[in-house]
Formats: sequence, C-alpha cells, structure tokens
Amino acid sequence: MDLAAFPPDLHALLSVERVPELGPGKPNTVARPALEAMTVESLVGSAKVRRPDLARCCLAGLWLLHDFLDESHAISQDISGAEGAWWHGILHRREPDYGNAGYWFRRVGQHPVFEPLRLRGAELAIEAGSPSGSDFLLRQSAWDPFAFIDLCEAIAQGNAKCELLARQVQRVEWDLLFAYGYHASVEA
Repeated sequence: MDLAAFPPDLHALLSVERVPELGPGKPNTVARPALEAMTVESLVGSAKVRRPDLARCCLAGLWLLHDFLDESHAISQDISGAEGAWWHGILHRREPDYGNAGYWFRRVGQHPVFEPLRLRGAELAIEAGSPSGSDFLLRQSAWDPFAFIDLCEAIAQGNAKCELLARQVQRVEWDLLFAYGYHASVEA
C-alpha cells in the first residue's frame, strides 16, 4: 500500500506488516489508543469529507486490520451500501460465521474492487505454486466472494492447505477496499 496516498496520521496504523488471521486473531493492543482517537475527520486529515459513510467504512476496516472485531462490527453494522456490507462480510468471515458472511456479501453485489482483487488473487496463487484448494483463484473470470468464504471454511476445517495464500488474498482485499473507500470518501 502506498502510504503517501494517505494523511500522516494514518501511516502508523497502515504501515504494519499484518497479514491478519483468517479467524478472529489477537487484537493488536499497541494500536488501540490510535484507533480510539481516530475519527472521520482525523482519518481524512485536511481533506473535506464527501462521503462520511465510506470514511466510517475505513474506520471499521482499521479496527478489523488490527483484529478488534467487536469494535469493527459496532461501526460496520450501521453502514448501508455495498462497502458497509463488504466490511461487515469480512468481519463475519473472520469470526468465523460463514453463513452470515455470505448474507452480507450477497448485499455487496458487483463492486469495482472485484476485478483488481481477482487479478491479484490469481497472481498470488501462481506465486504460491497453486496450493491445494486455491485453484478457483486461477479459474475465475470474476471475483467470487462466496468461493473465497468456502476456501476460508475449508482451511478452518483442515480440508485445504493454502492458509498463508488465503491470508495474503484477504490482506489484498483489505488494502484494495480500504483505498477505494478512502479515496471515494474525500473530495479531490
């Protein structure tokens, strides 16, 4: 992620090399004070907020990046629209509550982030040597969030051997969705 595209106040929260667990993970308590201090206004720095809902999505995403699922959920559950549903879906996929994640991803519909996510997911699968369970990442002609939910569930059940790859794809998903929401939330 290009940190120069974001205000300096976000750099510390974004610069961590976290590849979050597919499950709940362990909260990054060092980040809690900065997350608690973050508001929609401080998130965007000197920019003017054009879409407060998308800025709030970014706040939910930041809490999720640092494995604070409850705090992320408290924000995302009150945001309507595709992006709110997507952050909500990621959260439930990580709980894990795969059925509920699917419900939220059905509410996302088609999204501009799907294509770059599909392309990068395929690249990561190739780089990883296409481990067991990851073949859909190479075959899909459009990003399939439900296939990814299924993959995460298969990994949790021990039926797929590509956890690191799935975690990397999940981080790419986070990066792309965060950047999309952030840039759409501020006035150019």
